[in-house]
Amino acid sequence: MAFLLPPGAWAGEIIGGREAKPHSRPYMAYLDIRRGDKRSYCGGFLVSENFVLTAAHCNGDNITVYLGAHNIQQQEQSQQKISVRCQIPHPQYERETLNNDIMLLQGDSGGPLVCGETAQGIVSWGPCRTPGVYTRVSTFIPWIRATMRKLQP
Repeated sequence: MAFLLPPGAWAGEIIGGREAKPHSRPYMAYLDIRRGDKRSYCGGFLVSENFVLTAAHCNGDNITVYLGAHNIQQQEQSQQKISVRCQIPHPQYERETLNNDIMLLQGDSGGPLVCGETAQGIVSWGPCRTPGVYTRVSTFIPWIRATMRKLQP
């Protein structure tokens, strides 16, 4: 599934839309990713109480998930900060082609494309590139459910 973004647009920007009402999307997650001395950021969303779905290219040595934030640059009482315990990229993820660019992150407790109230995709690539490309979530539902079942206590 490909969507054209305007030239120079980043996939994380609001394009042709408006800022969401604060805390109206509690399932949204912000990932602070560290790889050695480098730092990057990704979006994701909760798929159950302790699993976040994101793009597999959002892996790292240390990931912290922030939930309940409207503006990540401000401290808010609703914010939760959760260290990721386990990263589970799709077994057929290909770094070079970004095929199967999907990953579950299990916490101790590549942003979604949401249509209506349903997550349809995960940004696979798009920042600094056009068109933006999304991983279709529905294709991976059997893998998501099977993986979560294996890791549930």
